[in-house]
Formats: sequence, C-alpha cells, structure tokens
Amino acid sequence: MAAAPALAAANGQRRLWAGPAMAAAGGEGGAEVAEDGGAGPALSAAPGRSQVFSTVVDTFLEKLVAAGSYQRFVNCYRCFYKLQPQLTRSIYDQFISQLQASIKEEIQEVKNEGNLETLFSSLDKIVEEAKDREEPAWRPSGIPEEDVRSTLVPYLLKHRSYLRQLLRDKEEENRKVAESVLMGRERIAELQQLIQARQQAWQAISKEQQELIMTFKEPQ
Repeated sequence: MAAAPALAAANGQRRLWAGPAMAAAGGEGGAEVAEDGGAGPALSAAPGRSQVFSTVVDTFLEKLVAAGSYQRFVNCYRCFYKLQPQLTRSIYDQFISQLQASIKEEIQEVKNEGNLETLFSSLDKIVEEAKDREEPAWRPSGIPEEDVRSTLVPYLLKHRSYLRQLLRDKEEENRKVAESVLMGRERIAELQQLIQARQQAWQAISKEQQELIMTFKEPQ
C-alpha cells in the first residue's frame, strides 16, 4: 500500500516535467494544423541557436529527472521510506531541485567562458545574411591548385589595390611636403635678400654719417 502513493507521486513528477514539452509539441502541432487549414497565423521564424541550445538543456534535464524517478529513489531507500514517507518525498524534491540548479549553473558557466551567446548570435547572423546571397557558396573543386588560386587571387588583387592606394597617398603626402620645403627655402632666400638690403642701407647711412662728421672737423 505504501508503494501506491510513491507511484502516484512519481507519475505526478513525470507529468510536471512532461507538461512543458507536451505543451510545446501541442503548440507546434496546432500551428501546423492552422497552417494546413489556412485559418491560423503563419509559422514563426526558426528558433535561434541559443534557443535551440536552451531547449536541448531542458530536454536533458527532463530525461535526467525521468531516469532518477521518485520510485527508483524509494527503491534505494525503502527502509527509510517505510518509516518516513513524507520526509523521503521532501528529500527527493530537494535533491532534484538542487541537482537541476547545479547542472544549469555549470552549463551557464560553460556558456559564459566560451562566450557561446555571442557565437550563437554571430552564426545566426551569418546564416541570415547568406539567405540573400545570389552567388553560390564556395565549394572545393577537387583540384588543389585551382582551389588555392581561386582563394588567393582575389585576396592578392585586393591587397594590391590597397597597396597602390597607399602608395598614391604617400606620393601625394611627399609632394605636399616637397612643396612646403620649397616654399620654406624661397622664404629663407627672401629674408636673406631683405637682410642684405638692410645691411647695405645701414652701411650707406653709416658712411654718410662718417663723411658728415669729417666735414665738420676739417675747419679746425
């Protein structure tokens, strides 16, 4: 008689874990029926990889709980169950809850360390962008030389264009620097001429002053 509540509780536990999966399956089936009948909304877009990963984890946890059912737990601790059935059930519930929390925490740490959320988003973006691509994706031809050539030639041509543009930019920069140097030299030459002119003018004025002074000194 004591095994009957245990079986009922185990079946209830299975129903609790199977409920979301059955609801999801029913939702998908309902969407398919609605699409076939033409009376319901269109199917939503395919789930992203992050969502698929979460679904896989949830399914794994469901199967793990189903494998470690309450009935099996009772079979392992039958003597204790006969003495304390309610406490046995409480211990089992706590064990399952902590087990699920621990597994989810470990999986979340793995996701954070591997930056899986960002990688999943990047993969989804690549797949989405590839849908609008008209050209077919690259596939190996089986001839290594042609495969290497088809891969390297576009890259080398692009790199050559980049180097040519870089060379043109450097030549333009050097031309501007050369013009600036020439302008500087011309300015220096103008300043030198100006200095010489002023020096000659000062020498001429100094000579005139000396002649004037000598003129004043001659009568004495």
